[in-house]
Amino acid sequence: MQKTIKILLLEDNPSDADLLVRQLAKSGLLFSIEVVETREKFVELLKSFCPDLILSDYSLPSFNALSAFNIVKETGNPIPFIIISGTIGEENAVNLIKDGVTDFASKNNLSALPQKVNRAIKEVAEIQEKKEILEKLKSQTTSLLIANEELIFQNEEKEKRAVELLNANKELLAFNYISSHDLQEPLRKIQTFISIMMADEKENLTSNGVKNLDRIQSSATRMRRLIDDLLAFSRISTVDREYEFTDLHPILEDIKSEMKDVIIEKNATISALGLLPANIVVSQFRQLIYNLISNALKFSFPGRIPLITIETHIIKRSDTEIRELKLLPQNCDYWNINFSDNGIGFEAQFNERVFVMFERLLPNENYSGTGMGLAIVKKIVENHNGIIRAKGELNKGTTFEIYIPVVATPSQRS
Repeated sequence: MQKTIKILLLEDNPSDADLLVRQLAKSGLLFSIEVVETREKFVELLKSFCPDLILSDYSLPSFNALSAFNIVKETGNPIPFIIISGTIGEENAVNLIKDGVTDFASKNNLSALPQKVNRAIKEVAEIQEKKEILEKLKSQTTSLLIANEELIFQNEEKEKRAVELLNANKELLAFNYISSHDLQEPLRKIQTFISIMMADEKENLTSNGVKNLDRIQSSATRMRRLIDDLLAFSRISTVDREYEFTDLHPILEDIKSEMKDVIIEKNATISALGLLPANIVVSQFRQLIYNLISNALKFSFPGRIPLITIETHIIKRSDTEIRELKLLPQNCDYWNINFSDNGIGFEAQFNERVFVMFERLLPNENYSGTGMGLAIVKKIVENHNGIIRAKGELNKGTTFEIYIPVVATPSQRS
């Protein structure tokens, strides 16, 4: 829809004003017009009428176009200003245009006026559009500069964090060395000297002395287990993760062979149902399976033959089970492995606490261990971008459910 142009006409001759209005109307221009002939009225309508265009006779009895133009310039509003005169002369008209007047039209050739009006309005619109674009670009440039400064800051912070992480890894490696050598060496000596005392001096000790040596030996053994478990946990956090598409059967058979004495002692049965291969870090997953089987054997129910069942499934992304696990992304399939036993179990309120480092639900004197086994298992699952859930039922057993996404691993994508 064509916009109605508001024109302010400075003209003291009614006939000339009427002729000009008819010429503009004849051209099809859509406009509204106010005619003034005094400075006071011109200034008043400049504020109240807010014209889009000013047409002015060059000379009036008490006012003139040059004075009117200067008033418009002082407002700072880029209103097109066209002088219409039959006496100004071409040289004066050129000088006025050099001073900033938009255009000049002769009263002897008003047929050209509509074209000049349209051109003037268009030029002002283009100037305004360019101004808005420049302001927008200026604003965007400022935003980009701020964003760039923020990005530089973030990169610097990331570099600092990378250095801090590198230093932390170095410290962790140093801790591993201290744990594996400097801490374990005195422990080995303590255990060695206790064994010597138990062998050579036992007959010379009182019953209380023998009991105290037993306690020292037991504490040293537990300390060594704790150091070993801490080392295992730290290695899981720092070692490179090389994923392999692996058959679990050989891993399981190797673990059963290693734990053969305990399995025979407890007359335990370990059943593997449909073990599907998985994309895993083999060394870590061997530790996971070992810890979960060891946990099931340790917490078997007194007088009950331990039954341990290991099952795997592939759960499709469309399966309702995936939607129920709100912690998982919903856009991929999942490899699921479940470990179930018929041991002592635990109450449902402890389903999360069993994975907390050093958390022990039962007294130390009843069950040995450091409280690190399941924390290590959870860390391994997280390394595989999965989750683990525990479902315990007191005196009936426990099930550990593990879900790992069936996707390419970072090492495979690189």
